[in-house]
Amino acid sequence: MIMSRIEAHREGAGAATGSLTDRLLAGLPAEAVLTDPDVTASYAHDMAGFCPAGAPAVVVLPRTVEQVQHVMRTATELRVPVVPQGARSGLSGAANASDGCIVLSLVRMDRILEINPVDRVAVVEPGVINATLSRAVEEHGLYYPPDPSSWEMCTIGGNIGTGSGGLCCVKYGVTAEYVLGLDVVLADGRLLSTGRRTAKGVAGYDLTRLFVGSEGSLGIVVRAVLALKPKPPGQLVLAAEFPSAAAACEAVCHIMERGHLPSLLELMDRTTVRAVNAMARMGLPETTEALLLAAFDTPDPATDLAAVGALCEAAGATQVVPAEDAAESEMLLQARRLSLPALEAVKGTTMIDDVCVPRSKLGAMLEGIERIAAEYGLTIGVCAHAGDGNTHPTVCFDAQDEDESRRARESFDEIMALGLELGGTITGEHGVGVLKKEWLARELGSVGVEMQRGVKAVFDPLGILNPGKIF
Repeated sequence: MIMSRIEAHREGAGAATGSLTDRLLAGLPAEAVLTDPDVTASYAHDMAGFCPAGAPAVVVLPRTVEQVQHVMRTATELRVPVVPQGARSGLSGAANASDGCIVLSLVRMDRILEINPVDRVAVVEPGVINATLSRAVEEHGLYYPPDPSSWEMCTIGGNIGTGSGGLCCVKYGVTAEYVLGLDVVLADGRLLSTGRRTAKGVAGYDLTRLFVGSEGSLGIVVRAVLALKPKPPGQLVLAAEFPSAAAACEAVCHIMERGHLPSLLELMDRTTVRAVNAMARMGLPETTEALLLAAFDTPDPATDLAAVGALCEAAGATQVVPAEDAAESEMLLQARRLSLPALEAVKGTTMIDDVCVPRSKLGAMLEGIERIAAEYGLTIGVCAHAGDGNTHPTVCFDAQDEDESRRARESFDEIMALGLELGGTITGEHGVGVLKKEWLARELGSVGVEMQRGVKAVFDPLGILNPGKIF
């Protein structure tokens, strides 16, 4: 019934567009409402492939909470779907437009409202860029840990919507662990405040966590209270070269088993190493089958790196090279951050998977991916947040080749099936969106899907918030 109401609006979209625009302009400045089809088309999708996107009726760029409320009241009255967006750097199609929708872009709500060193919190609007916040709090001797690879462009609102992770998750955790409270505009325009700004608090259900990772399907985040940590010492990085991915994964298991707490523990397979070298001339060892990067931001990182280096050698590392200073460390980290762009350059198009498995199954996961690549005749590079078992198998293919595109999609599904088989999850940090919604049902089971749809119905009874995503 909900979807039939939305479909009815779409059938009359041509006649209704003028009325919708007029209603929006009653509470928004003219420059905040975009209707030129050539312009609105540029807001149609995020960075995911194989995800359908519709044509928005209008794009709205509010600057205030009140303007967001006006948009949602209008959408509710006219039964128009709303697709919230940040920087559109996502990789699951969660920000893709649907036909006749309002695209609600929050990038102009980009103020850091407060940085409080005593309470160790920052209060921000959703359009704040992750790197901008990180640098701002650093001036106060503080640290905002979540650091997705796209941190120079992705927004805090988008990070919250998809439950983003990053390189430092092994020690510091993911976005969800830093969101203390939220202001959320609900589907009908009401403003809900959740959570707290205190160090502790257990009053009522944890609605804040419910919104993190909900991909804009439950409400529009317009303000966030984020936890901060004291700025740690500068980290040093170690690079270890292995003759096989299995040996590198064995080293990861030994490092975690012995109680070490690196600030990052990243893996690049041979395909990824060679792609980075080809694109950026980084000088990484092309003889390696797997490159492991470990870092510590402890008071004595050199000692910690030496201990981890010994474990790598015991697992079969052929070369272990600790960075001598921050500059060398940053160079190694830059190589890791370039992994995804470098793999995209291999064939021109990529499908980036995001399967997380228990650390003890990491070796089996990489072995299985190599088998899948051979079976489908494809190049599949793997970079991974090895310390928390989060792999990013990246399928490289020619989008103009119909058969290769088919094989790419089938291999992508095989990788997700492998992850579930190994006791993992279909997404560790990129979200479900359009790309993985069929697989979410397999992971959750019928009862789990029923409960989650029930939650959705409470917050969005008309089904106008980001329809067609997640389920």
